[in-house]
Amino acid sequence: MINITNKSGLILEGGGMRGVFTSGVLDCFMDNGIRFPYTIGVSAGACNGLSYISNQRGRAKFSNIDLLEKYNYIGIKHLLKKGNIMDFDLLFHTFPNEIIPYDYEKLASCEEHYEMVTTSCKTGKACYYEEKKDAKRVIDIVKASSSLPFVCPITYVDGEPMLDGGIADSIPLMRARELGYDNNVVVLTRNKGYRKKEKDMKFVSLFYKEYPAMQEAIRNRNRIYNEQISMIEAMEERGEIVVIRPEKPVEVDRMERDSKKLIALYEEGYELGLKELRN
Repeated sequence: MINITNKSGLILEGGGMRGVFTSGVLDCFMDNGIRFPYTIGVSAGACNGLSYISNQRGRAKFSNIDLLEKYNYIGIKHLLKKGNIMDFDLLFHTFPNEIIPYDYEKLASCEEHYEMVTTSCKTGKACYYEEKKDAKRVIDIVKASSSLPFVCPITYVDGEPMLDGGIADSIPLMRARELGYDNNVVVLTRNKGYRKKEKDMKFVSLFYKEYPAMQEAIRNRNRIYNEQISMIEAMEERGEIVVIRPEKPVEVDRMERDSKKLIALYEEGYELGLKELRN
């Protein structure tokens, strides 16, 4: 059951195009006037969270489904042409400035706190940013939070090199708790019981040679993610948090382009968000 207090936090996992599940949950929350005093998003969760915090219902769904159908902004062609598997110019400049303009005035005036997570290339540690006034810095942060290792270029925030926030802190529940928010709702983009497979990460040494801490963070990512999931499942079992997640194994890939699959996952997110509100 979701019971909003001044200690309530909303934690949004990433997951690439699986984040369309989160956009369904958030549209449901907006339709029902559900606001949290604190929200934190990672990668795709950071993108979805921005539209939620500015109360632009349907905007995240549009970017994940309609915009993808029209512009096909994910794929190897972008990687070969611009060194980035996604068209960041479209996603972080044309889209928020021209197609569905982002409501920076609403962001600046909202009372709720909103943080986005990046990973520092220099330290390999998570960085947590809240920015409401500087539109350029907002974009720098969300772009960095979404910059997947190996297939996206390093992005800079305040001149510091950054990559995807999910490398260091995929599910920043403990960040919320450290700030005093102990009544939390966690939105995941994988089904219950999912764990990342341990992988041979020797190839990482071929990348980011000037950033050994980033190499180490990438090597440890799957282990830390699985530890976070185990902690979340234990806290959920004890009734300490509410978790909203897909009910069955997700067929949507991180770089999914099948709009039917994306729509189905969005609708599942909306329905499960509604189900939680009715409990």
